Amino acid sequence: MAHVQHAGSGHPARSAPALMRPIRVGPFELPNRLVMGSMHTGLEAHPERFDELARFYAERARGGVGLIVTGGFAPNFAGRMKDEPGTLEREDQIGPHRLITEAVHEAGGRILLQILHAGRYGYHPAIVAPSPLKSPINRDTPAMLTGDEIRRTIADYARTAALAAAAGYDGVEVMGSEGYLITEFLATRTNRREDEWGGSLENRARFPLEVVRAVREALGDSGLLSYRISALDLVEGGLSDDEVVWLAREVERAGADCLSTGIGWHEAAVPTIAGVVPHAAFTDATARIKAAVSIPVTASNRINLPEDAERLVAGGLADLVSMARPFLADPAFPRKIEEGRGDLINVCIACNQACLDHYFTDQVISCVVNPRAGRETQFTDDAAERRKRVAVVGAGVAGIVAALEAARRGHVVTIYEAAPEIGGQLRLAAKVPGKEDYGRAIEGFRNQLAELGVEVRLGWRVAPEALARENFDDVIVSTGIQPRALDIPGADDPRIVGYTQILDGSVVAGDSVVVIGGGGIGHDIALFLAHPDHAEAQDAAAFARRWGIAGAPERPRPRRRVTMLKRSPGGFGKTLGKSTGWILRQELKDLGVRQLAGVTYDRIDAAGLHITVDGRSEVLEADTIVICAGQLSERTIADSLEERGQTVHVIGGAKFAGELDAKRAIDEGARIGNSL
Repeated sequence: MAHVQHAGSGHPARSAPALMRPIRVGPFELPNRLVMGSMHTGLEAHPERFDELARFYAERARGGVGLIVTGGFAPNFAGRMKDEPGTLEREDQIGPHRLITEAVHEAGGRILLQILHAGRYGYHPAIVAPSPLKSPINRDTPAMLTGDEIRRTIADYARTAALAAAAGYDGVEVMGSEGYLITEFLATRTNRREDEWGGSLENRARFPLEVVRAVREALGDSGLLSYRISALDLVEGGLSDDEVVWLAREVERAGADCLSTGIGWHEAAVPTIAGVVPHAAFTDATARIKAAVSIPVTASNRINLPEDAERLVAGGLADLVSMARPFLADPAFPRKIEEGRGDLINVCIACNQACLDHYFTDQVISCVVNPRAGRETQFTDDAAERRKRVAVVGAGVAGIVAALEAARRGHVVTIYEAAPEIGGQLRLAAKVPGKEDYGRAIEGFRNQLAELGVEVRLGWRVAPEALARENFDDVIVSTGIQPRALDIPGADDPRIVGYTQILDGSVVAGDSVVVIGGGGIGHDIALFLAHPDHAEAQDAAAFARRWGIAGAPERPRPRRRVTMLKRSPGGFGKTLGKSTGWILRQELKDLGVRQLAGVTYDRIDAAGLHITVDGRSEVLEADTIVICAGQLSERTIADSLEERGQTVHVIGGAKFAGELDAKRAIDEGARIGNSL
């Protein structure tokens, strides 16, 4: 039966009183406990684009965040992240930074510049480190710093702090986490020195403590000094819990105003910010540091929901909460909480597709669920010159975002959705372990549609004639895709099902499953089918056991025998995310999922699926055969409307099926909706 969702049908508001209390940190009283943590945007090395960076940070300041920390700027040439500019080491660099600080202050915010020396993690030929040991995630071996170079580097940190103050920043954050230079001095894993900078913990800590003292002196009492401490290294040869506590106390004595906790080195074989990580999974490490010091301590890593942040502050586990990606997803996160409308938050889904993956592929970062992020200058919030009546056919994420953007500009929008719920492919993906937040994002979208007065007609398979009678000015078609059928003898076998049937629960797979298709959907389906206990996917204790945080990793026992097949030769997973693909590949390996490439599908009969691979024939017995081998655009209604002369905009899978790409689909929807 068709259902119409009207404005005002959203969920109850979520409040967070502890999170919104002011707090004194160093010389400033911050209005709340929320910090926009540091993330590289891809713009730090391009002063000619600092107007974009200024708009990006100002948008978050207007959203009410208590404190912003920039992406890392190196204190010298050797400390750069990439082989490009990205330092703050000269007075002639101050001018462009004032664009950022003035914009943030005008918007009512405060902002710190993060000082980050990449150490052996820098991707350029001039990298340096305490010892000449190559990182497993870098092709180059760093040069070993001499004693004089170490002293000069300490002075470089102080100089950058002074320049940041001159540029109008409210202080600096010293990056002492994630495996960068400061962490490399602290850990025996990377510090094999035998001079005053190596050996005992006191000697290995000499460099970070000298940096803090020098930066404190450069800032004086008027600037805020945050130190990002590695609460958990998650690598062999890193600091122990007791050593971290000792370091925290020493950093406080050296002059830091607050400690921001970081989790894991970049080379650690433990996920720390991907969706597979449970919410607030590392708060025990933050609480341990908070109990040892008197200055404020900030929690971080996989905290994206207001209720989790509130629990940490209200429970005394942290004084502040740092979120980075959630402020990409929703710059108004704090304001919505303050107004008691946490239900309207655009939730970060921890996919990393448009943030980390963009940075690692030399693109400016953005956000899958908020394409405006990092591109604020490309969108407008002005009311449209003429108010239009707009229809959106299909309430997948592309259609939803198109409707939201159009409604924000004052258009009257109606969505038609054939299914009983909104969300499309994203709603199905939410069933995959590690993608639970996709469902929370859909909930936020649903509430935003209601708040903006968008009429959502569910269970409504609209016909072109009906749309024509409504006299819409514009129709946005977001009807998505149809899975491609398998075209071999025996393809009508009842054991063959589509991946949507598996995810929506209409088919329960047997004990032995063959997955045809090696793309992202095939990988997700294989994990869904093999995963032993979906209830543990967001359990922090189970996660710690699984990934060996406090001992040897516990390999899971698979729920089913799963074999993945693909026609193309070569390894599996080449299309997976740059920063998250390794996690999914490791999980499937640990679950014993068999993978065969270069496969020819011959036929299906009572014996099973007959294939040829590497010139030999094989029969795969299977209770269930799941097809994840491509899609076709569903644009029947778009073609019909165009023939009638209707103004039609086709987006998402309906425009191009290919490899399903939520990032592209949502971006298309946002741009079309905003341009009407």
